[in-house]
Amino acid sequence: MRRRLVQSFARLALVGLAGAGLSACVGEELRHGYQVDQAALATIKPGMSPEQVLQILGTPSTVSTVGNKSWYYISQNTRRTIMFMGEQVEDQKVTAVYFTPAFKVERVALYGLQDGRVFDFIERTTPTSGADRAFLSQLFRGLTRYEPFGSGNGASVVPGANRGM
Repeated sequence: MRRRLVQSFARLALVGLAGAGLSACVGEELRHGYQVDQAALATIKPGMSPEQVLQILGTPSTVSTVGNKSWYYISQNTRRTIMFMGEQVEDQKVTAVYFTPAFKVERVALYGLQDGRVFDFIERTTPTSGADRAFLSQLFRGLTRYEPFGSGNGASVVPGANRGM
């Protein structure tokens, strides 16, 4: 009887630990960039100076590359269903403040997902040359094709081997 009680308690503890461990893997909502305050945005009027816009909205996420005539405040809301997995974009907003040639506010525009395509603000991948293979695949491929003195067709992986050096 006592042994059964201990086994039941051990199973219950194991299930509890597994549940606690898996609950840490539940997804999350992430917010990136400038979160627009609608009340502050409503105070931006045509004819305002860039300094006034900076005081109200703060530093823009990015500005236009030619002439500095447009300021962009970018925000993105994403959801990750399971921790450490990829994110899905739920909402993306770009608030654009356009200036006249005299640097006065011309107009304010809001753009969302329906107005364009989703883009990465920070791309966390480095482009590399060659085939896209897994590490183990590349390792075993290298082991099966090892040619320390070149291949039989005159080409060599050793620099200078073809010139008789």
